[in-house]
Amino acid sequence: MAEEAIKEDKKNLKKGSAGSLAGIIVLIVILGGIAVWYWGARGADSTANAKPRVQSTLHLETFVLNLADTDQRSYLRVGIDLGMSREPKRDETIPIAAVRDTILSVLGEARVDGLMTPSGKAKLKENVLRALQARVPDLGVEEVYFTEFLIQR
Repeated sequence: MAEEAIKEDKKNLKKGSAGSLAGIIVLIVILGGIAVWYWGARGADSTANAKPRVQSTLHLETFVLNLADTDQRSYLRVGIDLGMSREPKRDETIPIAAVRDTILSVLGEARVDGLMTPSGKAKLKENVLRALQARVPDLGVEEVYFTEFLIQR
């Protein structure tokens, strides 16, 4: 009887260690999967951000113009730089006249009240960007930066 009890204990001990070994293996597989997912997600983020949208900037001379307000005389003085998605080639001629004309057309439609708020300035940037992308798409304009912004009433 004692021998049977010893054999039974050995079987239970083997079953318990096999169960705990299976639990450890499952835990290792789960942790490994989490690690692979984490490093894969980090790698995807770093490759997505590896090439920035803006490769170069184009500085433009300051714009001074009348705003579209009919009830008052208002002037806008704004400095603009353009963020471009590519570097211009060494012998490439940038169509500055078309760029400035496009920007002046958009700025000339603006009103003082719209430009006094941050959201108004952001909308003006969007309008300038869309107009430049439509008129001179080969330039690759991706961002519009205001380097100075002054309204005089």
